[in-house]
Amino acid sequence: MKAYSLHAVGQIMYEDVPIPTCRPNWCIVKVMAAGICSSDIPRIFTKGTYHFPTIPGHEFSGVVDRVGDQKDMSLIGKRVGVFPLIPCRTCQSCIEHRYETCENYDYLGSRRDGGFAEYVAVPTWNLIEIADQVSFIDAAMMEPLAVSLHAVKKLNIKASDNVAIVGTGMIAFAAAQWAVKFGAASVTVLGRNEGKSTIAHTIGNIDYAVYGDGSKQYDAVIEAVGSNDAIESAINSTSSGGRIVLMGNPAGNITLRQDTYWRILRKQLVVKGTWNSSYEKDLQCDWSEVAEALAKKSINVSSLVSHVFSQQELEKGLHMMREHTEQYCKVMTIWNGE
Repeated sequence: MKAYSLHAVGQIMYEDVPIPTCRPNWCIVKVMAAGICSSDIPRIFTKGTYHFPTIPGHEFSGVVDRVGDQKDMSLIGKRVGVFPLIPCRTCQSCIEHRYETCENYDYLGSRRDGGFAEYVAVPTWNLIEIADQVSFIDAAMMEPLAVSLHAVKKLNIKASDNVAIVGTGMIAFAAAQWAVKFGAASVTVLGRNEGKSTIAHTIGNIDYAVYGDGSKQYDAVIEAVGSNDAIESAINSTSSGGRIVLMGNPAGNITLRQDTYWRILRKQLVVKGTWNSSYEKDLQCDWSEVAEALAKKSINVSSLVSHVFSQQELEKGLHMMREHTEQYCKVMTIWNGE
């Protein structure tokens, strides 16, 4: 099969590799669509994966091609999304079914081979079936959709809340849509410039503003960038007694100015962190809610896809995102002739 193997930092190769073997309680998924996450850029070009070679890619969907157990034969041919975290099952978080905070997890696309390949080995527990009317491209966005949903739930949105999302990536616009769905009085995406304001207008029910001086205050704010400026803007933009959820994955150290830190104290802000998303096989969780929303088309995810590349063109997407040669939101790749 064809796959993108990362042999060293910055050395990704599109090459022939063996189709993975299928052991008990696992299956082989034929990949039909895979998204490029912003975290894939430093993983490939600056930080590396946990060992080499590794096939990156943790946002993907496809069709079950083979199974390792006779009892799972009914899964063959099913259209699926994939929860990429593989929990250890033994730590306290796992015992309490909080798999997203597992202390010793495995992970598709960073700790083991992921979805930038024609086929990928996946535990059957990690499969979530998708409705026939859901496209593979939309299903490949289930992971960031679940992560953003997980963050929005931590805001405990009330009908009177004016909500802001700091950031203009796909996950920020997804969080904005969830906030609308949860009944916020208003939802505003705060960006560094007007470049992505058209996305907010296309989605509908979402305002757009340039963040900066904090002149407008919001009851609840999600920070979805992971930079000093964005966190400072989130703090400055939150009203007294308001709530902040920090979701952005930082690329380096975070340092707050004394005046910014004082605002947390003087405004008596509630600051929460969020990580990953909740998943439980065949039970209500972030992923099952995402699957239902996609099936009912109650969130507009197609408008978040700015670029679609073939599997042979995946490196174009990587370099475009790394070098910011074009405005983008969600960059997708299609596989196996989809």
